[in-house]
Amino acid sequence: MILLRSVLFNAWFFGVTTILSVIGTAGTAVAPGSALPIARLWARLVLGGLRCLCGIRWEARGLEHLPPEGPLLIASRHQSAFDTMVWLLLLPRCAYVMKQELARIPLFGRMVRPAGQIVVDRSGGTTALRALARDATAAAQAGRQIVIFPEGTRATPDRPLPLQPGIAAIATRTGLPVIPVVTDSGQLWGRRAFRKRPGVIHVTVLPPLPPPTGGPGARDGFMRRLTEALETDPERCG
Repeated sequence: MILLRSVLFNAWFFGVTTILSVIGTAGTAVAPGSALPIARLWARLVLGGLRCLCGIRWEARGLEHLPPEGPLLIASRHQSAFDTMVWLLLLPRCAYVMKQELARIPLFGRMVRPAGQIVVDRSGGTTALRALARDATAAAQAGRQIVIFPEGTRATPDRPLPLQPGIAAIATRTGLPVIPVVTDSGQLWGRRAFRKRPGVIHVTVLPPLPPPTGGPGARDGFMRRLTEALETDPERCG
């Protein structure tokens, strides 16, 4: 049964993604502002299909830690493609930090920048880090809610990855508190896993951390505190 439901969901996922990518590409050529609403519709349809076809629901806790309006900076664990959709539904003007390769996907990639997402070249070294901080600052000044996965890629639930320096660069440049988020999405929708297991995904928002101020020592301390926060078990919160 799990295999059949997973087959149906993957057909739904790719069908919805293809149709909305075609619509979005045509729409943003005329009205660039339509890209984000189309992305939100995509997330709603995909996660709705996930619930109906695979029996996977999700719960968000700790939302009181999110400011009701204005810019904010979220640093989230990343275990599943689910994490790249849920914030489109939880935040009014979400701006994901995403790898450059996604902007090169036919049709879909043409909507990334019009939707206000932040593209980073992970192989670009210091130059890419400066560009990331600059683009994130522009997004914050525009009142966007920035979501970054500081591990840099999806990790398995039992093996978190070291945090990359981009989060410290953004926090320092924008001066925004960093809101840690933990999730167990990989337990049900694993990294590169075809089968989706029924159950409940927990998304837990933790109290914000102040941005690093000062030299390398302050940044190191900030990264340690963020690492500790992201090691929280999401099922034990709330």
